[in-house]
Amino acid sequence: MNKTERQLAITLELQRRKMLRAEDLAAQFETSVRTIYRDIQALSEAGVPIMGAPGQGYSLMEGYFLPPVSFTAEEAVSLLMGADFIEQRMDTEYAMEAKSAQRKIEAILPESVRNESTRVRETMRLLHTVEPLTRARVKTYLNQIRNAILDQRKISFMYLKKMPGTDGNRYNMREVSPYGLSLVQENWMLIARCDMRQDIRHFRLSRMTELSVLEDQFLLPPDFDLNSYRPPEDRNEQVLIRANPEIADKIMEALHFYMDAFEEQEEGVVFHFRVRYQEEILHYLLGWGGDIEVLEPESLRFRMQEVAKNILKHY
Repeated sequence: MNKTERQLAITLELQRRKMLRAEDLAAQFETSVRTIYRDIQALSEAGVPIMGAPGQGYSLMEGYFLPPVSFTAEEAVSLLMGADFIEQRMDTEYAMEAKSAQRKIEAILPESVRNESTRVRETMRLLHTVEPLTRARVKTYLNQIRNAILDQRKISFMYLKKMPGTDGNRYNMREVSPYGLSLVQENWMLIARCDMRQDIRHFRLSRMTELSVLEDQFLLPPDFDLNSYRPPEDRNEQVLIRANPEIADKIMEALHFYMDAFEEQEEGVVFHFRVRYQEEILHYLLGWGGDIEVLEPESLRFRMQEVAKNILKHY
């Protein structure tokens, strides 16, 4: 980034964030604080109304607005593909807004940049792997939950758990205070305080049915920040398997979330996993058949034997 580009970027940052220290700008643009001082002085001399407050930083005079800037083809592609992503992954309301934003961006692009950005976008494609009917329901729920979060209203829904409870039932009704939404590996997750568990829990929208927005209000805890929130580590069960080296790459790809470590040995590749419960990875292990062997725990070895015997009964 040359001096002119950096000074323009500084002005855009001040317009966007209202107040910034020289140290913050220096860190963002990977330069020295002294260079930022010179840039601020140059901008002021050029007529940009920058004000400095000792101990607080720099800001633009209220009412000053930088005229629209031109986009490079790469910047246009970033914005347009970002709009494609929003259109696919968000609910109908945001999908319409994303489409509108695309049209506005394309309308102000010079023809050469528009043609180049179109050519680049044609070489890339965003795919949505969720089944269409489930995707439609999730988009509807996404809109309802997003509004419930903004209005700080509780929601209720029937939830399909991964594992059955002690009564053998996988369904139960939940009433929760929705705190935020997160897109994790193609799945929208709700982070919410569950009235039943009296704690923060995560719910996959694709496993919800009968969603209702309630009249009951809730207060978001003052110390909760979705961007810094990290769920507590609850994968406490260790699993060790030995695998044929020829399928090691498949195991890494399928179970990377659970993997702690792996080591190549003469007998094969030994993988160390951490899981919440064994059934999380059981179907993967069964799918690899004789190419893997469970080393630990003994209970999982026994479970593999039992399933293998049940399969053998059908043949």
